[in-house]
Amino acid sequence: MIAGTEGMTDAQIHEEVQKGARFVYYLYCISILIMTFRRSSGVYFIPAGRSAVLKGIPWTVLTLLCGWWGVPWGPIYSIQCLAKNLSGGEDVTHRILQPARPA
Repeated sequence: MIAGTEGMTDAQIHEEVQKGARFVYYLYCISILIMTFRRSSGVYFIPAGRSAVLKGIPWTVLTLLCGWWGVPWGPIYSIQCLAKNLSGGEDVTHRILQPARPA
């Protein structure tokens, strides 16, 4: 289940997307000396008119506190994660709404 869609039907989700809602995920970075891990959050549903940047604050703060310490990738990945999160996350609405392909 995608965070923010609890209790919504497919029709309601499609209607909200038509109004400007979107699905996004956020990046975060954690470093431990010479090891740096860059990961993505789960997907979040952002209703129309709501700030995607605000929803990503926990991931941004995690990166600010824990991402910089790895050499050399910590600062590089941290800047990439912060840039993505502060621009509203990675929009994956088109991928979420694509019909499933038969196996």
